[in-house]
Amino acid sequence: MEKMPYRPQLDTRTLPVSSGEFVSSDWQKRLPVLKGTQVTLRELRASDAPSLLALLNTEEVARFISPPPTTVEGFEQFIAWTHRQRTAGTYICYAVTLQGFDTAIGIFQVRQHDANFATAEWGFVLGSPFWGTGVFKESADLVIEFVFDTLGVHRLEARAAVLNGRGNGALLKMGAVQECVLRKSFVHDGQSLDQVLYAILEDDWRAMRSPTPVRFTIATRVH
Repeated sequence: MEKMPYRPQLDTRTLPVSSGEFVSSDWQKRLPVLKGTQVTLRELRASDAPSLLALLNTEEVARFISPPPTTVEGFEQFIAWTHRQRTAGTYICYAVTLQGFDTAIGIFQVRQHDANFATAEWGFVLGSPFWGTGVFKESADLVIEFVFDTLGVHRLEARAAVLNGRGNGALLKMGAVQECVLRKSFVHDGQSLDQVLYAILEDDWRAMRSPTPVRFTIATRVH
């Protein structure tokens, strides 16, 4: 999700909850904490604004995402907005922290594409000191499990600029399938960039998690 859905000019607005068929869930009141061996994912807090400002505004991180807020106050507004959208049932945003520490080092976002959250789009960004450490893989596994098991998503999409080699590699590592190239679909620094559209299907994800049955062959002696 290189183009973040948040816009400062929309900060006072809350996206409406979809049709009455949408079933309220506890995650709309508060996101559950997701724990791995080296990471903990939790809801964003206003106190995360300084660390996110420092980590997500560097040139190497911001190269392929829409411009993040440039002030602590801007990130505080973004964080408050994420809470309102989660309450509306249209969007979630997790802060990534390391076990034993409570500093946000990145975020994972998921937003709905249809009324029942059957199709969703996800995106992620981590501070560059944590690239290549295994933090992304473990965090992504936790988010994907939450998306399919709790949100009830059946199709999870993502977009990555063709030039974003690290982002494309990360999605492929998670089992995402490249479906098409969206020409000139992302504008960054005045340039229109092509993006790759990826998708992970719930059925494929569950099949990958299922253990492969062991098959035994019994030899028959012919007399």
